[in-house]
Amino acid sequence: MQRRSFDIMPRSYNVAQVNRQNTLEEESQLSSEEIPSWKSHLYFVQKRAPKPQRVVCTKVFEKRPSYYGKEYHGLIPRDEAERLVMRCEGCFLTRERQKEIGTYALTFRINNEAKHYRLYYDEQEKQHFVGEKRFDTVHDLVEDGLITMYVEYNEKDYISQMTLFRKSREIQNQDNYYSHTDGDSKLEVDNNDNYRKPSGSRLIQNSFKASECEKKHNFQIHSFPMSYWCNWCHDFIWGLKNNGYLCTDCSFECHKQCRDDIPPTCSPDKKRVKKIFEVDLTTLIKAHDLRRPEVVDRCVHEIETRGLQMEGIYRIPGFADDITDLKNTIDKDGVVPNISEEIVTDINVICGLFKLYLRNLPIPIIPFDLYDRFIESAKLTERLDIIKSLSEAVKSLPPAHYETLKYTCRHLQRVSKFKEKNLMTPENLGIVFGPTLMRAPDHLALEAVGYIPYQKKIVQFLIEEQDVIFEK
Repeated sequence: MQRRSFDIMPRSYNVAQVNRQNTLEEESQLSSEEIPSWKSHLYFVQKRAPKPQRVVCTKVFEKRPSYYGKEYHGLIPRDEAERLVMRCEGCFLTRERQKEIGTYALTFRINNEAKHYRLYYDEQEKQHFVGEKRFDTVHDLVEDGLITMYVEYNEKDYISQMTLFRKSREIQNQDNYYSHTDGDSKLEVDNNDNYRKPSGSRLIQNSFKASECEKKHNFQIHSFPMSYWCNWCHDFIWGLKNNGYLCTDCSFECHKQCRDDIPPTCSPDKKRVKKIFEVDLTTLIKAHDLRRPEVVDRCVHEIETRGLQMEGIYRIPGFADDITDLKNTIDKDGVVPNISEEIVTDINVICGLFKLYLRNLPIPIIPFDLYDRFIESAKLTERLDIIKSLSEAVKSLPPAHYETLKYTCRHLQRVSKFKEKNLMTPENLGIVFGPTLMRAPDHLALEAVGYIPYQKKIVQFLIEEQDVIFEK
């Protein structure tokens, strides 16, 4: 994390909120060009935004809603509401709508103009809202609206330009990020100024490093109610609620306007990735700095140690309660416990745990966006054409998915070598693992049943021809 400097330091700014302290040694290694300047311009613009001022009504209403206070003016015309709030910037009131009795509206003044919004109240959550944001009081709702509208109206040109310098600088810095790709591939920017990797570019598999896998940020809308700065453009995050995005995997903070410009450079924090199951594969291996998930390695090792010759391996189910207990233990502790024969006597439980992990991945081993491509490979008739097509398809897999699929298929090939005893041929394993390794995306949900034979065929080929399809 780089040291942060400020062109102007606002008094209320709390350095601890956005600055994760570096050691003095780390700071001394940073040149002045590497130290970002955290811009305070929008902070002071927000400080100038008008404050909410309630237009008080002294009239007593018998049927005034309990969740409105003295800003409620009852059933008054729209133009009367405008006249009342035009006294000064920030004035607001609530009223009953004449167009639809029993519904309510919010009127306030901003930028010398009266604004009217349909006002809602959630009885269960006890919150007010006019859009997606929800607030405990009408005052908070108006305050957030005044700030947002004031900043975006008065600084629209500044906001539209605030990421351009940062983006151009990041394009240069990204050359190093993609230096691990094949040949002389560099980061490219398409016609819409979006970052993308050159076609055919991916990690060299025999030099796989989890830290080098690209990963998109897992952004969620977030409220930054105090003094926070965007980690991308270094400008102040204005507003009070749902005013920015936070990556739940690495704590990266940014504006709504900056989110789509940020390249896939998320480095998940192990402390934030608390589960093992139902976690994105790339997120998990980057957080734990592993080649593959530990649960995959441990299950495969145990199965190959004592289960290769068991009849019906992977076909006969294990006891569901035992599988669930193991899953819950792994998610709770973050590591795989002892699953040796002395502890878990039934190898089918280990097989069930392995299949459950793969089945519960939010993005399957063969991702949704490559599902069509793999299905098209299976529709070919000539065996050599299928092998060639699958060889090209697997090269498009994300590195973490490639590694795990290659490891799984080599394991299943070893299982199939004992087919005389365990009765699990590549075709039978394809039936079992087809729906586990690849799931149809939503737009193909209705046709998914018809694609089951193709899923089986794909996995069968990946097992039988894994030495050819996957790189040495």
